Amino acid sequence: MAAAGSPAGPGRAVHIAVVGGDEAEAALLSVAEEVGRRLAQAGAIVVCGGLCGVMEATCRGARAAGGSTVGLLPGTDRGAANPFVDVVLPTGLGEARDALVARAGEAVIALGGGYGTLAEVALALKTGTPVVGLDTWKIDRRGLAGDPIERAGSPAEAVARALELAPRGSAGRAGG
Repeated sequence: MAAAGSPAGPGRAVHIAVVGGDEAEAALLSVAEEVGRRLAQAGAIVVCGGLCGVMEATCRGARAAGGSTVGLLPGTDRGAANPFVDVVLPTGLGEARDALVARAGEAVIALGGGYGTLAEVALALKTGTPVVGLDTWKIDRRGLAGDPIERAGSPAEAVARALELAPRGSAGRAGG
């Protein structure tokens, strides 16, 4: 539970969404596990897509540190969740569940990832939710002031920055 005066406010834990691919290299899975562990140690609730790969590693790390995890599944089968998800929410929305994951966090940490991760990053940015990236997509186009993803060089930096940015995320937005 977040302490009084924490980014999430008195008595409410901050929710950080962690997004990344279901297929990832061992090094990235280790990073994801550390991110989950550090988030749990900071009192944050981990929100993810609830499946394997980066999602499972993040949940494993959070659970090992005594944290709570939420998985928003694309299908309707609760049994599809990885074994480290505490709250399993089968959405039946397929890839459209990416919008729920992006909106559920007060900040998003993106780790590697494929097109699903890119969609979650884009949806988070579109709704004003801050995104911290570690070895993930770079967004660049003419007319864009710069890459809107905050870059981190380590799991510790990614978690610290996400927690710092969280008050400007969904909790502070109208309708968030």
